[in-house]
Amino acid sequence: MSTGVHPRIALVHDWLTGMRGGEKCLEVFCELYPDAPVHTLLAFPERVSETIRSHPLYSSFLQKMPAVETRYRHYLPLFPVAIERLKLGDIDVVLSSSHAVAKGVRVPPGALHISYVHTPMRYVWDMFDQYFSPATVGSLQLAVIRLVAARIRRWDVRTAARVHHFIANSHYVAERIHRIYGRDAAVIHPPVETARFLPSLRDDGSFLVVSALVPYKRVDLAVAAANREGFPLRVIGDGPERARLEAIAGPTVRFEGWLPDAGIEEAYATCHALLFPGEEDFGIVPVEAMACGKPVIAFGRGGATETVIEGLSGTLFPEQSAESLSEAIIRFETLHFDAAAIRAHAETFDREVFRKRIAEFVNEKWEEWSSRSRG
Repeated sequence: MSTGVHPRIALVHDWLTGMRGGEKCLEVFCELYPDAPVHTLLAFPERVSETIRSHPLYSSFLQKMPAVETRYRHYLPLFPVAIERLKLGDIDVVLSSSHAVAKGVRVPPGALHISYVHTPMRYVWDMFDQYFSPATVGSLQLAVIRLVAARIRRWDVRTAARVHHFIANSHYVAERIHRIYGRDAAVIHPPVETARFLPSLRDDGSFLVVSALVPYKRVDLAVAAANREGFPLRVIGDGPERARLEAIAGPTVRFEGWLPDAGIEEAYATCHALLFPGEEDFGIVPVEAMACGKPVIAFGRGGATETVIEGLSGTLFPEQSAESLSEAIIRFETLHFDAAAIRAHAETFDREVFRKRIAEFVNEKWEEWSSRSRG
């Protein structure tokens, strides 16, 4: 820091139950601030990386609740009070990593709060009907859930005032932050470990999906398009939708479950193109495929519009339907893509780019904050 004053930093994350995209961001925060404690609703250290485990981990009272290890989402009504009861101690800067309630943490008086938002809480905002519907919960239970969700939405909006600076993981999420919280957000795309992947000119002719098999990922569109056009499709992933998808799949579709990292890397390297039919806040999978020099055919909404550049790294289809995807695939076959150019584009989302931009943002905001305090 140019002031010569090094701030005491605390990290806040929703929960530590595995290593997904949000935890990959937190891991970089941990590298940047090796002395920072990590505060969270729940922590299962054996499920996260050594980098995160090396920091002091402090969890909320939810850690002691029954069956919390596997059913922690059932405690959603308690998330706001649990995050507010975290005691951060005597610190200068709070850097929160939030896809649920972490941005609502109470910061000590005089502390600066910067929140990196992966998305405003999906459960109670844009995807409420996909998480909770009469088909998945009873009508009485759904009525109760609606009341709880309304209360959490009010809390979520009110506590946005506790954040001094928002960072969004995409322009798509920045727009949602503005719409829901009435706040502006800087945009720093999340880290993708492009160095793990090697550019490849191999092409086995198959299209590829790498995804959790849940409804909002819309893998059914890729299956329907494969049935319609007769092209080979590999589906890597698993989830509650697998049985239904297998039932509607034709003979050219192969379901492989989750593969080890090496297997997924090999699938990227040998595919004809990646299909990405869902609407995501950012979408790391397309960038991983691009790091192998492979083009992407994606639905033209959400974070994919920031990574899939028409004619450079892939093509977009305008409607979330099998017909629109099929038309995009037919159009795709008439286009030419340069693997080296696709790889170079992917590298703009590299982990080191994220690390540098986060460090610069925190340094800049701390400099402004501490200067005002001294003034």
